[in-house]
Amino acid sequence: MSNTVRTHNIHFVLAPDSLKGSLSAIAACAAMKLGIHRAMGKIPYQISAVPLADGGEGTVEAFILGIGGEERIETASNPLGDPVQAKWGVLQNGQAVIEMAQASGLTLVPQSDRRPKEASSYGTGQLIRAALDVGCRNLLIGIGGSATTDGGAGALQALGVRLLDADGQELPRGGFALHRLAKIDLTDLDVRLQDTQITVLSDVDNPLCGENGAAYIYGPQKGATPTDVKGLDAALEHFAKIAAATTGRDCKTVKGAGAAGGMGFGLMTFLNAQLKAGIDVVLEATQITQKLETADLVLTAEGSIDVQTLRGKALSGVARVAGAAKNGKGVPVIAFGGTVRLTSDELQKLGILVSFPLPDAPLPLGECIQRAEELLANATERAIRLWLCGFTSSGFYNHR
Repeated sequence: MSNTVRTHNIHFVLAPDSLKGSLSAIAACAAMKLGIHRAMGKIPYQISAVPLADGGEGTVEAFILGIGGEERIETASNPLGDPVQAKWGVLQNGQAVIEMAQASGLTLVPQSDRRPKEASSYGTGQLIRAALDVGCRNLLIGIGGSATTDGGAGALQALGVRLLDADGQELPRGGFALHRLAKIDLTDLDVRLQDTQITVLSDVDNPLCGENGAAYIYGPQKGATPTDVKGLDAALEHFAKIAAATTGRDCKTVKGAGAAGGMGFGLMTFLNAQLKAGIDVVLEATQITQKLETADLVLTAEGSIDVQTLRGKALSGVARVAGAAKNGKGVPVIAFGGTVRLTSDELQKLGILVSFPLPDAPLPLGECIQRAEELLANATERAIRLWLCGFTSSGFYNHR
């Protein structure tokens, strides 16, 4: 290595999403730090850790770390109606940040007990109501990681909307019951929502219905059979028709309406919410662009680097802002995933230099999840050692 003296320590920016089911974004940062430490030895370096979320799991933590604020706990209904302690936050700027995954998340329901036709977003509506109760009138709602396919109907019910059948009886919770919807009564909708600004943080751009909609694309991972998917899609189509007649808003085909089983649709149609790419809002809140101006390398991660990554997941957002840093000269990005299913060309178009799967040998999925922290640390060490090889004449000290 050259003995030319560098003018600054090597600066790593760590900007991972959570690895669903195995590591939070904060834990992923810790694993990356360990790998960097082992690879760098005595070479001087510094780290800026920026745990991220794109509207799914970890959104509350990301905002509280980025802006500052107070974490709150609310007892809410999980997707099947059982009580759960759900975390949300009040930020220093007075905004509330709510994470759908905390009350209506897929991880709250054991795989053996997933009932996609009955799963309800009611608990998320309870969190919205809790935010209103403490005076918040500007809400950020992350809607990733849901267990529901109810078009946000459950959340609306929690906020006072009455969904009635032809006999004037309240519908039970869950998306499948929307088949029998005859009337939507907004008389008791919480009046505080009239002067409340709601920004929905979504990580996908699917419409509500059809082959690219909520039921067909995301229903199977929530436990829906092919028959369930067809029935839920028809129920959402019917819900959208009655909703448009009731509100005068037809949001069925708006990008993001199908996010979180249609929660995007429900919040836009009935609460006049604005949908934004969740990762963009989080990146701004965490002030990552300032950190990138002195960065030498960005490390990011998510559970699976696949076609969904191309549709606005955290990694694509990180790569975009890293590429624009330093007056467009950019900062290289290395990504890690439990699995990597994108081609080199697809990764390059995203702005990712290279991507590493966590295991360095075939492993059962259960073992990968159990050893995720260790595997991410090891993968980070391998990546940094390879990256250092590209700087043989770039001015690192040879301390070893």
